[in-house]
Amino acid sequence: MTYKNIQEGIFQRRPNRFIAEVEIGGQIETCHVKNTGRCKELLVPGVRVFVNKAASLSRKTQYDLVSVWKGSRLVNMDSQAPNLVFLEHLRQGEFIEGITHIKAEAKHGGSRFDFYVEAGARKAFIEVKGVTLEENDVAMFPDAPTERGVKHLSELAKCVAEGYEAYVVFVIQMKGIKHFTPNYKTHPEFGAALAAAMDAGVNAAAFDCVVSAGELTVDSRVPILCE
Repeated sequence: MTYKNIQEGIFQRRPNRFIAEVEIGGQIETCHVKNTGRCKELLVPGVRVFVNKAASLSRKTQYDLVSVWKGSRLVNMDSQAPNLVFLEHLRQGEFIEGITHIKAEAKHGGSRFDFYVEAGARKAFIEVKGVTLEENDVAMFPDAPTERGVKHLSELAKCVAEGYEAYVVFVIQMKGIKHFTPNYKTHPEFGAALAAAMDAGVNAAAFDCVVSAGELTVDSRVPILCE
């Protein structure tokens, strides 16, 4: 995916989950933060960031904060991006071959999954999780407890029991990652739920991404390690 109006800035502070103050061209601008996660390890005062200027002049905030430098690594923190780039990946036929139908935001049982796909006789539900948390080149999810994430895993396991294929895909919004692991420290229940879902036949996959100032692309598979 491509951002059209990227500008560089210096992060100042984050008054709440939804906005950040960023110095852009010598002026302090209020930017929409496209990620309501904590992201404390990313949004450090003085860090360089990239923002995307909105096309609409009627918006209250004229910029979206989309990526941030963490040392020498550029991390995309746009929470809408993982679904968009993974949809591109699906359409390329590299994840499931021969796809003839893709439905986004597909309802099934008690959940709404990111994608439902068909490929011949194959029918699959896919849930995508964006990953921005990294420590020592290890990517982790979630960065805060997510009961919704645990529920999704349980519902995916039910899909398998009903005869569907089911996938949970972790889109790691950066490069240079050794492996992915659930964040047992922050939410051990999610780690346990992921292991249980995999035992029940849910397929888990993790991909890193090539990140630049104006682009994000799904790249290589990353190993998943569960305790």
